[in-house]
Amino acid sequence: MAPVMHPNVRVSDLINQESKDWDVGLLENYVHPDDIPFIRSLAISSTHRRDSYCWNFTRNGQYTVKSGYWVAQNLLNKTEEREVLDPSITKLQAVAWKLKAPTKICHLIWQLLTGHVAVTRNLARNEKLFRGIDRDPLELVRHAESECQAWFDANDVVQPVTQANTNEEPQAISLGNICLLDGSWTSSANFSGCGWAWMDGSGNAQLMGTRNFPRRESALHSEVEAIRWAMENMLQHSNCQSFGTDCKELIAMVREPQAWPSFATELERIETLQICFPDFKIVHVPRARNQTADFLAKTARSFHRELCFIGCSIPVWLPRPPQV
Repeated sequence: MAPVMHPNVRVSDLINQESKDWDVGLLENYVHPDDIPFIRSLAISSTHRRDSYCWNFTRNGQYTVKSGYWVAQNLLNKTEEREVLDPSITKLQAVAWKLKAPTKICHLIWQLLTGHVAVTRNLARNEKLFRGIDRDPLELVRHAESECQAWFDANDVVQPVTQANTNEEPQAISLGNICLLDGSWTSSANFSGCGWAWMDGSGNAQLMGTRNFPRRESALHSEVEAIRWAMENMLQHSNCQSFGTDCKELIAMVREPQAWPSFATELERIETLQICFPDFKIVHVPRARNQTADFLAKTARSFHRELCFIGCSIPVWLPRPPQV
């Protein structure tokens, strides 16, 4: 029989106050085993920031009309949807008169349901029926034409003037003293992995690191974990100020953290670390130039137990890719 937990237990009671991480022992005692991996994938704020809301149906956590439409079409309860789309409103009309409200309010609700409220559409109809106003057909046609033209003008897509940015990629590739990093994630693995390699101006690795951790929520969460660990190590072992990644979304997150509420807790740590770098830079590098960090991240993810290694070369007990 599972231990009985106090009904008023708080989430903070399941956190180890010394390590500021989830207390695995308590989770195993009081939480269903299927839920433990998901709980451990959630980041914990080191500054006790307040919880906030985000929209889980977009990658960055911000609501979009497109995602709302998708939810309405795919996730809403079909029974409720059929009830809403039912052409009969007799039941709703009957309920309107049973409400515990003044008679005038009940009458207003009944009018709303039956379409008897004096809205613009009904008033336009009433001009002909009750006021005898006849609109000039030619005037109506011209008005319709102007509205049509305005609609087409509003939907004209103005093509932005694109300028070939030929300096971005070469600049990222030619930078010396840069830490290349990568994260690795699959939905079926027990771990997420991250790897980094500190390169000198000649492209030689001076130091590298590989580590795994309980599987995060998504691949992007693993990328954020990778840059966090890389920044911590560069502060300890080098004077490197530049970081390179093949994930453009990670760069967008670091540059505009407020636009990614789904990653608020993780990016809070990155912002704190950035203060320690007088000349912090993060640039995009092609995946072909980031193979060492990619290999280290994938190796850590697929390792059979917890792994954390920092050294000048890949240890003999890890597999070695052909290019290393």
